[in-house]
Amino acid sequence: MKLVIAIIKPFKLDEVREALTDIGVAGMTVSEVKGFGRQKGQTEIYRGAEYTTNMVPKIKIEIVCGADLAPRVIETIQSAANTGSIGDGKIFVLDVGSAVRIRTGETDLTAL
Repeated sequence: MKLVIAIIKPFKLDEVREALTDIGVAGMTVSEVKGFGRQKGQTEIYRGAEYTTNMVPKIKIEIVCGADLAPRVIETIQSAANTGSIGDGKIFVLDVGSAVRIRTGETDLTAL
């Protein structure tokens, strides 16, 4: 099993979710996060005054899936979240040792 973590622009969430549902992803966890990468923040204007924020709002999507589905999940997120401009985000993939469904006690892929 793999844990796919994607950091994307907030306005791309619906498009990414729909694309993942189309390929058979059954569930995901979504969090609103803030951070920065090479962008080093952004400049905004609030009530006529310009100020710089060093933390950019992003969406973090976490998906646990079978190792066979992971490449399609990564490809789908990459194509759906791509705008071609700086700050499109990152995708990280980690190995998952085990998973347990609390209600039934099912384990690993059947727990997903």
